[in-house]
Parts: sequence; structure tokens; C-alpha cells
Amino acid sequence: MRAWLVASALGGAPSTVHALWTGGDVLRSTRAAASLLGGTGVIRGAVSHLGVSAFWTAVLGAVDRRWRLDARTGAVAGAVIAAVDLEVLGRRFPAVRGLHRAAQWADHVAFGALVGAVLRSTVDERGRSAPSPDRVPPA
Repeated sequence: MRAWLVASALGGAPSTVHALWTGGDVLRSTRAAASLLGGTGVIRGAVSHLGVSAFWTAVLGAVDRRWRLDARTGAVAGAVIAAVDLEVLGRRFPAVRGLHRAAQWADHVAFGALVGAVLRSTVDERGRSAPSPDRVPPA
């Protein structure tokens, strides 16, 4: 859950910075995500984005159980997700196709890196799940 929240909240930073730098619409990718659900609004786009992010976080969590992810391997996984999301599935949606490619790829790579980093932060040096901060074992 923590990985999903962090990556969902921060994974779009590259395209947001790009939009701000170039004077573009910072909500354009959110509206494009709405097209996946047959709409155009920001709320529908946010729902779509959160759902897609939850799906990919679950996939990366399953991968992590077999092959431990970290920020570096998560970034590689993010690039694979970008290929699927943007180049295979996204090409069917004009609003997604119209997004700046490099910025969107950077978002996906950042998403994967963040998921991997958060997953590693919840594992101890032996690869076991570390206790959450609110459930520290007794001394």
C-alpha cells in the first residue's frame, strides 16, 4: 500500500516538471488517463490513474516476491511498463498518444523506481519483511 501511495503521488513528477518548464498543461496526462474510462475529466482521470497505478504496483509486488526489486531494477520495470502502457495499449487512445513521449516514459521509469525503493525500505538486510514503524516488536 505504501509503495502504491508514494509512487502514485510522485511518479508523475517528470511530466509535471516538463509541463511547467514548457508552459504546458500540467493536467493533460490526467485528462488523457480519463480517456481509458471513456471520459475527459480530471476526477475520472485521477481514478483511472490510481487504478492503473494500483494494478502495476500489485504486479511489481508479485515480481518482488520472486526477484527482489530496488530502485534500479524498479526503474527497469518501469520502462517495461511504459512500453506496455504507452506503446502497446496507449496507442489506441488519441489523448494518450498525444502526450509528450519522453516525459511519459520518464514518469513510468520514476514510478517503477519509487515502487522498488519503497519495497526495499520495508525489507531488512536479510530480505525479510521489516516491521512497520507503528508495529515495532518488543525489546
